Amino acid sequence: MYRALTAIVLGALAFPALAQMTPVGLWRNVDDKTGEAKAEIRIVESAGVLSGKIATRLGKDVKPDDVCDQCSDDRKDKPILGLEIIRGAKKAEGKEVWEGGKILDPENGRNYTLRLTPAEGGKKLEVRGSFGPFGRTQTWVRIQ
Repeated sequence: MYRALTAIVLGALAFPALAQMTPVGLWRNVDDKTGEAKAEIRIVESAGVLSGKIATRLGKDVKPDDVCDQCSDDRKDKPILGLEIIRGAKKAEGKEVWEGGKILDPENGRNYTLRLTPAEGGKKLEVRGSFGPFGRTQTWVRIQ
């Protein structure tokens, strides 16, 4: 009886750790050049597809009325705060990786092929944006 109870308790304690191995949540990203926090991005899932919006902008040069004037799609001239920058990522079969979507850089209006990989037990998220053979990876930190 005690073994069964112990197994149930340990299983219940392990479940939150497993639940965090997903990109869903609130993340802080950091500027590659300055090392300063730039934004908080909320990633949500709907019908197995991820999307992400800028929830908070951080930094001393942030203006509340900034828009994505470099965007060329439906996000053109939309406010950067609340802007959907992640679209269409899906979980790769049998892996803890989400791909197949796009990520937008609101500073230059470009869309990049996206790959999201949770790391360190879901505390960090490796965000890779690529264009052909070129790309870069940022590490975002989980806030929630």
